[in-house]
Amino acid sequence: MRILAIALTTLLIVSCSNSNPELEMNLSGNVKGLKKGTLLLQKIEDSLLVSVDSVAIDGNPNFTFVEEIQSPEMYYLYLRLKDGTLREDRIPFFAEPGEIIINTSLKKFGDDYIVRGSKNEQAFDNYKKMMQRFADRDLDLIKEELTAQKEGSDSLLGTIKQKKMNALSSKYLATVNFALNNKNKEIAPYLLLTEIYDANIKYLDTVYTSLTPKIKDSKYGTLLESFISERKTTKDSL
Repeated sequence: MRILAIALTTLLIVSCSNSNPELEMNLSGNVKGLKKGTLLLQKIEDSLLVSVDSVAIDGNPNFTFVEEIQSPEMYYLYLRLKDGTLREDRIPFFAEPGEIIINTSLKKFGDDYIVRGSKNEQAFDNYKKMMQRFADRDLDLIKEELTAQKEGSDSLLGTIKQKKMNALSSKYLATVNFALNNKNKEIAPYLLLTEIYDANIKYLDTVYTSLTPKIKDSKYGTLLESFISERKTTKDSL
């Protein structure tokens, strides 16, 4: 038993010595109204969403996670209720080393939340606000299209189709410009991979070339490099 205890102590010391405080994300927050349940910390690995840690809530709605972040990336908070039911909504957030705070409520868990402490998340919030204008424009065009269909106006439908194409081009260019203005953040390659992956390859190339060395070496930077290379290879083979 004494030998086993020594071995376990040694293993714990080695494990602690291998951790890097500079890479640690200290995630904390509060789920207002949650009395009992389990919060799951998740991320995507090999195209699958997996849980990397969990915290049981029993009376106190506050929570904390400590996770080593090798490269800033998108993580998710997921909630399992006390009866074992999994909420359908998740809280996506850009995880990175340092202090991050997420506050939400049981009633509006994945719909109304605040994330503080992540510079990439702050940039992502600004991007989503900008994209809301394009979403509103899309809704207006859908209404115009429905009206034109009722009236049976082919010429008007053609005009609306052109408007929709122009709106999409504007959205893509806005994303490219946003990424260029945030070339020193991991959000830049992430947006290209998730929002405009089917854009003209020259735009993806332009943004990748502008990225700082640190961002090129990040998880999303290396994925973007591989993605661009694959697209060029596919194009050449056609």
